[in-house]
Amino acid sequence: MRLALSDEDAKLRDELREFFTTEVPAEIRERARNDALNWPDDIVSTTRILNKAGLAVPNWPVEWGGKDWSPLQRQIWADQMRMARVPEPLAFNASMVGPVIAQFGSQEIKERFLPATANLDIWWCQGFSEPEAGSDLASLRTVAVRDGDDYVINGQKTWTTLGQFADWIFVLARTNPDAPKKQAGISFILVEMSTPGITIRPIKLIDGSYEVNEVFFEDVRVPANQLVGEENQGWSYAKFLLSNERTGIARIGTTKVWLSDVKGRAAETSVGGGTLLADPLFASRVAEIENELLALELTQLRVSGDEATGKPNPASSILKLRGSQLQQAVTELLVEVAGPDALPFAGGDAIDSPQWAQHAAPRYLNFRKTSIYGGSNEVQRTIISSTILGL
Repeated sequence: MRLALSDEDAKLRDELREFFTTEVPAEIRERARNDALNWPDDIVSTTRILNKAGLAVPNWPVEWGGKDWSPLQRQIWADQMRMARVPEPLAFNASMVGPVIAQFGSQEIKERFLPATANLDIWWCQGFSEPEAGSDLASLRTVAVRDGDDYVINGQKTWTTLGQFADWIFVLARTNPDAPKKQAGISFILVEMSTPGITIRPIKLIDGSYEVNEVFFEDVRVPANQLVGEENQGWSYAKFLLSNERTGIARIGTTKVWLSDVKGRAAETSVGGGTLLADPLFASRVAEIENELLALELTQLRVSGDEATGKPNPASSILKLRGSQLQQAVTELLVEVAGPDALPFAGGDAIDSPQWAQHAAPRYLNFRKTSIYGGSNEVQRTIISSTILGL
């Protein structure tokens, strides 16, 4: 694979860099750099700026706001956006439900939801995981019973990220409890969060923040025309969604930015007669991560070329597995660079510990989740061994 950019791709890179650094307000990008975004306002504002320029959902079909870009060009878009510290379009919209609707939804569903989803006029959340169905998602017990022109949904979802901001939720529910396999008989249904019978309950995280939720459904009546695709085919759509999610979870551009921050902070940290970055052991760990990131980036370019086929690519499990490991490795390095200054929590400007160091430990703790969500890393190893290696 040729690593040098063509003149066309180099021009695109420069244009995107110029756009991201001039059209997205500097104060939003600074808040993103410091893990201090105003939720949900900064995400909505940024997405609408991107969407107006046709840059919010380049992975979608062109007729719904996408770009006829190569996998490399989409990677350039993602890298330049992350390097400029531009908040990314909401993944639930741009990378999850949007592509599913575009691929499998009826024309009516597409027209109703895709423009609003791209512009973040609708904030989506994901109704997949349940208390007894996390990594083993096919064991879900939420049911949707057809009653005339409606489905009546009962059950519970958990770890619903950013559900407190959501207008709609895409739900996997069992519509045929007598199906011969647990993966069968599941449907993909779109539900408005304001529908009577829905209750949302926050889950407080270890750092005291509020990011995830439990969502309860009690006799929730949903119009049957909010079913995506065919009834009882939701497992296939979920696999397609999870393949896209796992590709996005790799977050290679973000990890590059974080690693650059680690190197910059380490170069300013004195150790013995030199800097931490000059320490051979620390420098070798940084170099190892840089090499792993390059290898993962090349793998992502190959995998992302298959996104439009509508079929899940099992190689996305490699991206999810290794990408999450590298994110965790970089957050660990930043805590090491911060040293004792990482210990104070939410001390603000009243203490000597710099803000970046105070954020190091919460980020480290928060990104323990990457080896679990989107399918745990143990599940990804099973997919890789059975589907790719044929073991």
